[in-house]
Amino acid sequence: MKQRTTRTWKWAIAGTGALALALCAGCATRARSAPARPAPAVVTAAVIQRDVPVYGNWIGTLQGYSNEQIKPQVTGYLTRQDYHEGGLVRKNQVLFEIDPRPFQAVLDQAEAQLAAAQAQLAKTTLDVNRDIPEAKAQAIPRSQLDNDQQAQLAAKASVEAAKASVEQAQLNLGYTKVRTLIPGIAGITDVQVGNLVGPTTTLTSVSDVSPIKVYFPISEQEYLRIAGRIAPGAVDLLSRAASIPLTLILADGSTYPYRGRILFADRQVDAATGTIQIVGSFPNPRDLLRPGEYAQVRALTEVLKNALLVPQSAVTQLQGSYQVVVVGPRQHAHIRTIQTGETMGTMWVVTSGLQPGERVIAQGAEKVREGEEVRPVAGQPAGAR
Repeated sequence: MKQRTTRTWKWAIAGTGALALALCAGCATRARSAPARPAPAVVTAAVIQRDVPVYGNWIGTLQGYSNEQIKPQVTGYLTRQDYHEGGLVRKNQVLFEIDPRPFQAVLDQAEAQLAAAQAQLAKTTLDVNRDIPEAKAQAIPRSQLDNDQQAQLAAKASVEAAKASVEQAQLNLGYTKVRTLIPGIAGITDVQVGNLVGPTTTLTSVSDVSPIKVYFPISEQEYLRIAGRIAPGAVDLLSRAASIPLTLILADGSTYPYRGRILFADRQVDAATGTIQIVGSFPNPRDLLRPGEYAQVRALTEVLKNALLVPQSAVTQLQGSYQVVVVGPRQHAHIRTIQTGETMGTMWVVTSGLQPGERVIAQGAEKVREGEEVRPVAGQPAGAR
């Protein structure tokens, strides 16, 4: 019985060993038959090196080159409007008329007072001319001549005062025709014929829009970059800023066909916003641009020499850092952290981490593992133009 048990265990051990050998053989067969992971196909792009212009973009507000609020200088009833709202007006053109009759009456009265003063002056002059020889002959007291001479001086003063009154009355009568001091486009009137108007009443506004001004704020850093370009070592926008051309992008996205220039910078930086106000000018021959419009102002602020560029699609952001996948000479991929600068269209400026001529994965980086072999394929990476 003991001999049979021993033989049974021997057969069991032998069977188990055979089964284990069979299983191992099967695993080796499956391992040999499992296909290797193919090299993922990617689109690569070369790191480009070139000079890169950096442009500033700001939101600007258009204003007339000259702006005038039309207000009467005398009080009276409005009797006539002499211009078309929204139309072009000339310098010194009459826009409104105020009832002139009260002012004509004042002028007539002033002229009458002047005539009376002149008559009085003529009488005193005759008295003095008559008294001088008689006083010499002692035919009249000396005091009488003195009195007549004083009366003559008073009469001369009255004439001058009357002349001033006439001149003021003439001015007020002229002010009944309300004129514009500048040429430009006249706005909508704020009053109606028949209204009582005075020096505090705004009748309309006129803006000279050819050329037209644009006001836009820029940061202190941009201001210093612009100033450095036009006058290295000096902040002098007032005398040399005209050398920087301005481009205007209108509300519909179109580019205004005429280039502008910087007129001047404000005297100080706004402490609340950290910006400085810049004033530019654009030609406006067709009066297309109007005061109050918003537009995007664009200007070259800096040129980055020998900058490195990669497509934006090649850059990924991870926990505040930027990475690219570099393809080495043997087509192996390596993840590398880089420092980025300005974005230029669909390209990104790289300030450190890459060398000119290296290749990065522009499409397909999400399929690649560190150190893995990749298969570059033909394709146009986004932003490679």
